[in-house]
Amino acid sequence: MIPDFASAGTPATPLHLVTPDSLEEALSALPAPAEAWARAQGFAAKPGEVLALPDAEGGLAAALVGLGDAAAARRGRFAAAVAADRLPAGTYALAGSPSPAIAEETALGWLLQGYRFDRYAKQGAVKTALLCPEGVDAARVQAIAAGEALTRDLINTPASDMGPADLEAACNTLAQRFGARMAVTRGADLIAKDLPLIHAVGRAAAPDRAPRLIDMRWGSEGPALTLVGKGVCFDTGGLNLKPGSSMGLMKKDMGGAATVLGLAQMIMALELKVRLRVLIPAVENSVSADSFRPGDILHSRKGLTVEINNTDAEGRLVLADALALAAEEDSALTISMATLTGAARVAVGPDLAPFYASEDSAAAAIAAGGAAVADPVWRMPFHEPYEAMIEPGIADLDNAPSGGMAGSITAALFLRRFAPAPYVHFDIYGWNPKAAPARPKGGVGMGARALLAALPQLLDL
Repeated sequence: MIPDFASAGTPATPLHLVTPDSLEEALSALPAPAEAWARAQGFAAKPGEVLALPDAEGGLAAALVGLGDAAAARRGRFAAAVAADRLPAGTYALAGSPSPAIAEETALGWLLQGYRFDRYAKQGAVKTALLCPEGVDAARVQAIAAGEALTRDLINTPASDMGPADLEAACNTLAQRFGARMAVTRGADLIAKDLPLIHAVGRAAAPDRAPRLIDMRWGSEGPALTLVGKGVCFDTGGLNLKPGSSMGLMKKDMGGAATVLGLAQMIMALELKVRLRVLIPAVENSVSADSFRPGDILHSRKGLTVEINNTDAEGRLVLADALALAAEEDSALTISMATLTGAARVAVGPDLAPFYASEDSAAAAIAAGGAAVADPVWRMPFHEPYEAMIEPGIADLDNAPSGGMAGSITAALFLRRFAPAPYVHFDIYGWNPKAAPARPKGGVGMGARALLAALPQLLDL
């Protein structure tokens, strides 16, 4: 659940965004009782600092929200969003003339701060509303917030209610809403349709959680854009069983699929002129007598053979078949998103979305897009000298090179063997381990807003 902006014309309390540099000017411009109150409270415009200001009769005259200084802005984002939960109930409107970037970030942050995952327990709804700031495209911001909410909902839903069939149902709901076309290949049909890696990873699951490939298409004009999302709805590790401490968050192992679907919703809601294709291999990596095994050599759709040295490196396998399928059609750009490696998290932590790009121009556009919309990304290298690490000798490829070095890079190189060019791959975390402004603890989209901002340049829209 995510709120909307207040209706235009609703009476609203002024909301002043204040930095330490603008503090004195902001306080001096207030009515005398409000100024005296702010000074008495020691308001210093620290990031996320919120103060309600009384009028002469003790009512609510205005509110101050601190943004912090430039260094604080570099250290965090969505500082003003916390006001949505900390201010008294009511409707607010930005006062003064904040820059377009700050106004848009505040507007989006306010909506994202109001997100609640209430499927299983009631959550206190946000009691404040914001008038969309002047000059901000309300429909665009609402579409972005709604796409992010979809991603969060899908990741936050436990595997008991988000297996492969449930992920398919979520895709079908999205397709019906926007008039997209959808085809699904399930179970043994994956073998008949030459998608053997997806079948191998998911075949150990119960029949009602059978593996499948979801193929959704939307749009009839413009450049072709293909999004591929890892949909491992739960990952036990397979026969290379994860320890309990590593299995606890594995409901989020379909975070790539969830993020792709959130981005797809944004694209469709904004009616971008693209021919969109979304491919999601949806599986559960389970343990049974039919599990694929360490030492097995599997065949892929592309014809390359893969030696299995760790059944817990399954995400790249299901993505490989989906990417090979994508490569059979011309596309202006193919993007994969996956909660793929712990190595990526060790490298950049949970806040940055690391990505790989086959073209420098695409990498520059994505980096610029991320900076513009407060969705931080970081380019990683397709370091070709490491290609030898994914070549085991008795098969074409190794799904889990030994040695523990460069795990995210070798996974990306593995995927590149199957993907068409130009190609971008995101190795995301998909989880916010600690609540932050506009980002509660739990599932979170990473990189989708950066990509949305970059698409005009990436696809020459």
